[in-house]
Amino acid sequence: MQLHISPSLRHVTVLPAKGVREFVKVKASSRRLSYRMVPEVIYQVLEEPEVPQSLEEFVAAMKDSRPDAETFAVKLKAMVTLLEQRTRTAKIQEYLYHHVASSSIPKQLHCLALRLANEHSTNANARLQLPSPQFVPSLVDNLLFHFILASDNVLAASVVATSLIRNLLHPKKFVLHIITDRKTYNPMQAWFSLHPLTPAITEVKGLHQFDWLTKGKVPVLEAMENDQRVRSQFRGGSSVIVGNNTEKPYVIAAKLQALSPKYKSLMNHIRIHLPEVVFLDDDIVIQTDLSPLWDFDMNGKNFDPSECAWAYGMNVFDLEAWRKTNISQTYHYWLDENLKSDLSLWQLGTLPPGLIAFHGHVHIIDPFWHMLGLGYQDNTSITDAKNAGVIHFNGRAKPWLDIAFPQLRPLWSKYVNFADEFIKICHIRESENRLREDVDPFASM
Repeated sequence: MQLHISPSLRHVTVLPAKGVREFVKVKASSRRLSYRMVPEVIYQVLEEPEVPQSLEEFVAAMKDSRPDAETFAVKLKAMVTLLEQRTRTAKIQEYLYHHVASSSIPKQLHCLALRLANEHSTNANARLQLPSPQFVPSLVDNLLFHFILASDNVLAASVVATSLIRNLLHPKKFVLHIITDRKTYNPMQAWFSLHPLTPAITEVKGLHQFDWLTKGKVPVLEAMENDQRVRSQFRGGSSVIVGNNTEKPYVIAAKLQALSPKYKSLMNHIRIHLPEVVFLDDDIVIQTDLSPLWDFDMNGKNFDPSECAWAYGMNVFDLEAWRKTNISQTYHYWLDENLKSDLSLWQLGTLPPGLIAFHGHVHIIDPFWHMLGLGYQDNTSITDAKNAGVIHFNGRAKPWLDIAFPQLRPLWSKYVNFADEFIKICHIRESENRLREDVDPFASM
């Protein structure tokens, strides 16, 4: 055992004889310890028994010393406690790393947005009206098949749109309404102006272009304001959450999840207000013709899986049946109740209030139309995924992130044109299923 005292007598460091244990450092100034109290702390540390760092070390120590039963029990308990603490720390670190990786925007996607925004400002062909004037009546034509895609991720939206159109038998009968936020509107318009989905009809619209968002009382905006208020309990961010030594790891994981930027976005709540028929998330891939969805008799009910549970991602709505219910009001009521309870009902998000609001209004369809789990289940069957009509990368391991499961990512990346000028210049690469880090979005602009 070594004892180091700083010249100022403000720091005392105790190093155990074995270099495996972490050193103990006493800061007299920060802990308000008088110099008189420091020796007492030192003696306390010196009197603590050595804690085995592993099972092998514990067994070896027991063989060498042959202790009595009491000493054996004390050392065993100390070792188990130490290992439990290490396991807890490792688990929390894992949650933190996944949170950072899933919440961050890769440089390549940032580059793509900047490049397209620049193109939008300098190239008239990147500012085309979508759809062109002659197709505007199609936006409200009930004889056509309408899809809604809400996203602020250009690359993800392009994959959903490409996979949808490529697998349609009669794409000219389909209308894709793409909704995005103000900051992504120009890049999104530029991408779909320069990459038309003909013969399908495409509309790109920003949230700021919806009249109902600026007129009167808007429940979804009130929900966003309340959401910001409740988030104040997470003041200090992830470092404060992770530093809590009393809460269980799964509680810390839930609080980290609540810090996700998507919960601050109006896009997360907008689906409850969009009057379209089929809603698509931007983390899905469509692998079949979706025309048969219009042949389903939902008996006046909404959504796809069984009533016990369902998920957003690919959902079918019977709008006439919806208008006869109080689904929207119920949704906002429970959203408000959760905020009033300081998130005691659930840790933010839109699925829990959706499950409540649509209770009794769901209809079972074949799971073929919506396979879940590709963003958190690394043991997903590749064969099952390839045979599904729609696959959903719900979870943190999104296919455009480095933490995506490499065996599943090709199901998504097959719809990315890696020869495209914007994809190449931002170094979005198919090789090794990784996105390169050496990206300068302003190079050669």
